[in-house]
Amino acid sequence: MSRTDRKEATRRRVLDAARELFETEGYDETTVRAIAKRAEVSVGSVFTSFPTKLDILSEVMGERLDELYDELDRVGHQLRGSTADRLRSLFALFFAFETRRKRLFLAHIAATYDWRPGTDARPFGRNERIKQVIRDCLARGVVAGDVDPTVDQEVVVDCLLAAYAWTYRLAAWEDADADAMSRAMDHQIGLLAKGFTPRAQVSALI
Repeated sequence: MSRTDRKEATRRRVLDAARELFETEGYDETTVRAIAKRAEVSVGSVFTSFPTKLDILSEVMGERLDELYDELDRVGHQLRGSTADRLRSLFALFFAFETRRKRLFLAHIAATYDWRPGTDARPFGRNERIKQVIRDCLARGVVAGDVDPTVDQEVVVDCLLAAYAWTYRLAAWEDADADAMSRAMDHQIGLLAKGFTPRAQVSALI
């Protein structure tokens, strides 16, 4: 096995070990030493592959979210209804996918507030793919006529992601499932939709 192959094998073992520990033990409770032990590599080997534990989490979530976006690529064009309804369907898909590994995604959200300048880690909110999915939905709404073309769509994206992250408090506090979080998010989307829908159509949203 070449040196490059050995490095990649070590990296893979670290990621697999970290994914399991983050899910079963929690992100804060998992140390780099524990990851190294589970991966059967040295602590130095972990840091050779990843500068920080946050970078490990970022990579773990990046791989996991790629699965979600592949799923969205398959079904996204099939979503029907108003922009608000399509957004509800999108976020329902997000919740259904992520609650399969609830503790891992909660760690991903929490790490957003532990982000430091200079790292390449991509915590929740810094992943452009999820933003682009929402932008595409809004752009389709502009064409359909139920999204005001003058609205600041980046503000809408930010508000939707903030509501999405905040809805996960239900998972942390009440062990809520995907359906419960989707119902909460549906209501928030209805309220936000009042802000991006042309005035003449607002009364039809609720």
